[in-house]
Amino acid sequence: MRRAVAALAPVLLLAACTSAPALAPPPPAPAPDLGKFTGQTLTWTPCGDALDCAHLTVPLDYAKPSGETVRVGLLRHKAAKQRIGSLVVNPGGPGGSGTATAASLAKTPAAAPLLDRFDLVGFDPRGVGTSEPRITCRTDAEQDADRASDIESDSSLDGVKKQLAETTAYGAKCVEATKYGREFLANAGTRDVVRDLDVLRAVLGDRKLTYLGYSYGTQIGAAYAEAYPRNVRALLLDGAVDPAQSLVDSLVTQAAGFQDALTEFTRWCACPFAGSTEAFQRLVRPLIAKPLPAGARKLSFEDAITGTFGGLYARGDWPALKAALAQVAQGNGRALLAFADGYYQRDPEGRYSGAIDAYFAVRCVDHQRVTDRAAIDRAHGEMLAGAPFLTGGTPDTSELDICSTWPVPPTSAEHPPRAPGLPKPLVVSTTHDPATPYRQGVDLAKDLDGVLLTYEGVQHTVFLQGNACVDRAGVAYLVDGTPPPAGTRC
Repeated sequence: MRRAVAALAPVLLLAACTSAPALAPPPPAPAPDLGKFTGQTLTWTPCGDALDCAHLTVPLDYAKPSGETVRVGLLRHKAAKQRIGSLVVNPGGPGGSGTATAASLAKTPAAAPLLDRFDLVGFDPRGVGTSEPRITCRTDAEQDADRASDIESDSSLDGVKKQLAETTAYGAKCVEATKYGREFLANAGTRDVVRDLDVLRAVLGDRKLTYLGYSYGTQIGAAYAEAYPRNVRALLLDGAVDPAQSLVDSLVTQAAGFQDALTEFTRWCACPFAGSTEAFQRLVRPLIAKPLPAGARKLSFEDAITGTFGGLYARGDWPALKAALAQVAQGNGRALLAFADGYYQRDPEGRYSGAIDAYFAVRCVDHQRVTDRAAIDRAHGEMLAGAPFLTGGTPDTSELDICSTWPVPPTSAEHPPRAPGLPKPLVVSTTHDPATPYRQGVDLAKDLDGVLLTYEGVQHTVFLQGNACVDRAGVAYLVDGTPPPAGTRC
């Protein structure tokens, strides 16, 4: 039950114990000897149509700024007209690429008013994407083999022991395959990403940060707000994670969020193979014992669930998800496996982006460990009660989470964020968001004394995705710094 669905969101693991990573506590103010980092000059080189790329050098360990350094990948689209400053963007994950997101937004019509006034800057958090080094654990072949394995369907005591041994081995692989090993993993969490972000702000020449964060990117934004509230110009946080939620509560609410989205999908679909939770279960549970042919590969139960997750993120994907489930009903798992591959960021040649490994590396240092099997049992029961479509295929015997044996200790803990002196952030939350349920945005806006904008829909994140009401309010906020009236709904 340890599987990650590592995309541009904090994701529901099919696990007895998981959630979005906890908010890092505020790091200390930058020491004077960070001047060699905040004073560096970036070397921008062309890397696409009207795009430039660079790398930001930062300390591997901020407690040892004179020690080893690492590089954070950047991508920039320069402002077309009267420049306000930089708009820094991160899409979430953990493991999502901010450079890829910035490149995509630079081609998005809804972003045009922002591209006029801001240098749009995407960054890949340390260990991710174009940053150096990258967090690396399993090879591509090992990732495929892990997904195809049926070990997680073995609910015997021996089976659970094997799973724990596998999770321990996974952490050891991360130490072995990642440059700087334990030292890098110990400094890969949100705490250190926030420090990198403030160095980036200074190097870009911005007195104050203007930031757009999606999903887990909202957690980076909230953590930055706590650490450097007076360095903030504007924060737009879409698909918000509530950093005050406990591990168990986050798991249960996230599972219920996917169940809610599936319920909305089945109402829309009205199809015999997936027209209800029960029909969906009848369709996919046979895959526990007999995976379905999917070209040269097989569709497992877990990949069927993962693929369904992928199709639930946006209502625009529902027709394709319906077609994929119809294929499963006909004995062909290829299309639903493609959804799962997209969720795991596996390309057609079988190469993985590394997002899965980065996801675990960040989550395991951002959370306090949970090793109490009784607590895990309770969480597992509540999760299945709130999300019955997940039943089956995973052991009913408690399996400890990967992070219970992670090779470095956590650096953060869950807590309500507090940021005195912070300009009002704008928090966007969607009523039927499967990955970051609506209530999380409500709570984050309250904790940060921000303004909540409610989007009535079924999808994960919405800003700059074509809803004129949300886009108009968000653009006005980022440009002018004025949030919409409290209680605005789109």
